[in-house]
Amino acid sequence: MAVEVLLPKIGLTMQEGTIDEWLVPTGAAVAEGEALLRLATDKVDVDVEAEAGGLFHPVVPAGTTVPAGALIGWLLAEGEQPPGEVGARTPLPGASEAPFTGTSADAPAAPRAAASIDRVGDRLLSSPNARRVAAAADVDLAVVRGTGPGGRIVSEDVEEHLAALAVSLPPGGSAVSPLVRKLAKERGIDLSEVNGTGPGGRIRRADLEALAPAVAPGIAAVAEPAAPARSGEVIPLTGMRGTIARRMHASLQEMAQLTHGYEVRMDAVVSLRDRLKEEWAGSDLPVPSINDFLLKAAALALREHPLLNATVREDGIHLLDDIHLGFAVAVPGGLMVPVIEDAAALSLTAIAGRARALAEASRAGRISPTQLEGATFTVTSLGGYGVDFFTPVINPGNVAILGVGRLRDGVEWADDRPLRTRVLTLSLTFDHRAVDGAPAAEYLRTLGELLSRPLRLLM
Repeated sequence: MAVEVLLPKIGLTMQEGTIDEWLVPTGAAVAEGEALLRLATDKVDVDVEAEAGGLFHPVVPAGTTVPAGALIGWLLAEGEQPPGEVGARTPLPGASEAPFTGTSADAPAAPRAAASIDRVGDRLLSSPNARRVAAAADVDLAVVRGTGPGGRIVSEDVEEHLAALAVSLPPGGSAVSPLVRKLAKERGIDLSEVNGTGPGGRIRRADLEALAPAVAPGIAAVAEPAAPARSGEVIPLTGMRGTIARRMHASLQEMAQLTHGYEVRMDAVVSLRDRLKEEWAGSDLPVPSINDFLLKAAALALREHPLLNATVREDGIHLLDDIHLGFAVAVPGGLMVPVIEDAAALSLTAIAGRARALAEASRAGRISPTQLEGATFTVTSLGGYGVDFFTPVINPGNVAILGVGRLRDGVEWADDRPLRTRVLTLSLTFDHRAVDGAPAAEYLRTLGELLSRPLRLLM
């Protein structure tokens, strides 16, 4: 019996979403719980899993924006055809006038020869998603025929090529989706050593998770881009990229933003962390990272400086009772800001655990919209990129954001003798409508004092 695939509603405020990418080729066997599509909303990009098993048949192409609850595909039994005629359906918002029929679910198509490959100079015309999928699956785009405008290769072309190759798998081989190949490559997993639990031995994401759970990054951890940017391309301002563009532009238009730079000593933090690594070795306690210490200190300092934990509304500046700390996490194609609720009331180890779990969920596309809402103050770091000082942009609704630079060597003079120190630079951007320069500087001073005596952060 045919099972409808409907666009899920992610969060209470979602009205529509964009099918950024189909993660399985047309006609492929999909198991319940297997990632089916990459969905882009105004808040988050997530992988959507199949709610049932069957042969997959999409009814709209990747890149289409449709309302929540709209029919976007079918899961069919062997030999079953999708109900009705796809061409007779009313076009969905964002869809082209021509009906999308996909590829027959009866059997994968044979590999197509690259009879006509369009190029601009020496560059093959292909979409960023197509290059990402091809790189993850080790496919040479020169052997893939493009069906996009002007012969441009899109991700569906690469997926269809992979589906065709899967037909001739050697005995004992396992079918692998492009998404699974990508995850395996990121985690250094040899797929030939993985036993697939899906239909016909198909390797699923869960099989990889059982072998090597994803490593959680820290604040604004370095993430590989979806594909290298190339001159001449147009990157649409849609999905996550469009949301970032709108929110940051609105932030700079609506606020009077100013940034203070402040150098803090980190010797005591580095020394305490090294001690904890030795004392907690072999235990279940997560050893806090440098960024975890900064998150805890930032939250505690807000208790003493409530002007920085506020929001500006039409009737005035509202000082907030709760301290919900957002922290920026770099993900392919942009960034997300998950939120640690009641951060000032949490222990340092609790903050460390929650930060790692939220960062991992963000990078894996499993973060929920509710986990990205409600931040009253934000911390972001570019230290992993070697940046010392920068001017972070305030998230709308907040009045401040703290930037963290790289940990580096400094020098202090004692009796005409140079002493090596460990320092980093903090960049505090604040909304001058709500906070003046002196209160902002006092917040940074308090933050520096907390970091100079980090044992208090463990309490």
